[in-house]
Amino acid sequence: MLRGFSTISFFADDFEAAKAWYTELLGAGPYFEVPGYMEFRVGEYQHEIGIAQGEWAPHDMSAAPGGAIAYWQVDDLDAAIARLTALGAKEYEPKIVRGEGFETASFVDPFGNLLAVMYNQHYLDILASFGKGA
Repeated sequence: MLRGFSTISFFADDFEAAKAWYTELLGAGPYFEVPGYMEFRVGEYQHEIGIAQGEWAPHDMSAAPGGAIAYWQVDDLDAAIARLTALGAKEYEPKIVRGEGFETASFVDPFGNLLAVMYNQHYLDILASFGKGA
């Protein structure tokens, strides 16, 4: 039934500030944009981060961080933590070693969304099996 990751949707009351922040974080602007919604492509498989205007959120954005915990693979977790912090993201869950080759941390972006990062050796092993390198 579930074929694979498609899009992570975030919400932002300050839509233009979110566009600038995610463009800075990801190193490229949105590849798709319509009034109130934009999408960025990320990583080897060009996964999507979709950002919609805050009023479209299905929950109260000020009550708690929004979004599911979807971990994004990073090559250097400490460097990712430093970059997210430098860009104003607030720690939600500190760096946790979850097992050999598996470390996670999560942050709340300036717009109230939960953004999680992970160093996952299994991800790299799967990439290598597809000939994508590690």
